[in-house]
Amino acid sequence: MDFLKEIVKEIGDDYTRLAADINEEEQFIDTGSYIFNAVVSGSIFGGVSGNKITAIAGESSTGKTFFSLAVVKNFLDNNPDGYCLYFDTEAAVNKGLLESRGIDLKRLVVVNVVTIEDFRQKALKAVDIYLNTPTEDRKPCMFVLDSLGMLSTEKEITDALNDKQVRDMTKSQLVKGAFRMLTLKLGQANIPLIVTNHTYDVIGSYVPTKEMGGGSGLKYASSTIIYLSKKKEKDQKEVVGNIIKAKTVKSRLSKENKEVEIRLYYDERGLDKYYGLLELGEIGGLWQNKAGRYEINGKKVFAKQILSDPDTYFTPEVMQALDEIAKNHFSYGS
Repeated sequence: MDFLKEIVKEIGDDYTRLAADINEEEQFIDTGSYIFNAVVSGSIFGGVSGNKITAIAGESSTGKTFFSLAVVKNFLDNNPDGYCLYFDTEAAVNKGLLESRGIDLKRLVVVNVVTIEDFRQKALKAVDIYLNTPTEDRKPCMFVLDSLGMLSTEKEITDALNDKQVRDMTKSQLVKGAFRMLTLKLGQANIPLIVTNHTYDVIGSYVPTKEMGGGSGLKYASSTIIYLSKKKEKDQKEVVGNIIKAKTVKSRLSKENKEVEIRLYYDERGLDKYYGLLELGEIGGLWQNKAGRYEINGKKVFAKQILSDPDTYFTPEVMQALDEIAKNHFSYGS
């Protein structure tokens, strides 16, 4: 043991520790949706990784930005002294949008970035500032990059200014290098990073297949990759939000290729916390759906009534039972 401690001492960097000194508990960021927590972590009380990279990918207008902002709002609500750095590559985030989502503007910093090099430099500098802050003074923090697909490179900008229509073949390597450097730093600082990205149809595939853009850098660096697709939800005639399908393409914490539906509102409500739990309970045999009504606690009620008064029906005992179902359905080893 003394020999091993001497090795740790002599190597002398921040990433070398005895296995016994490693934090055994996985850290999670509650997304605000129990069913989304389940599909990404295997528990309705989990969420996205608290110190790793989570990729949220989908076609244009699938709600990636709105989804990310909903997670940010929930993070800030759960951490009154926390804050968020939002790296915006599309100039899509403005004061009005943030206010409509109910986000505390005093605890969110919007960082405009244009190139991969710019994002890498600013993100690494922010993490270093955080790590240089005394541990007792550090507040909960999360990063969002929205979106990777819109980032250019310095070479692309220079070529464009010189009227050169040449693709930068080093772009994928720059992406890979940026995330390779960030991964360890984020883990050390316990800062989660959500990265949005676009998907495209793979041409020539035997079956319809989606692929995430940006090369392999984000794929390798991400702890979890989720593909989103959506359908609009109407209240009478007005579109009030999306029903989003979320599918795990890669996950360290839960089974891959699992799919759930979540409800995302266009206002400060964000992600519907309880949406999807009725279907989860049905999967686990906790109740049955008969003619559109569920029998819960001896009462037969419609789904809309249950979701409008969740505290009455989703008691602590019911929630614990649902979590066991989630572990069996979504977790590895089940």
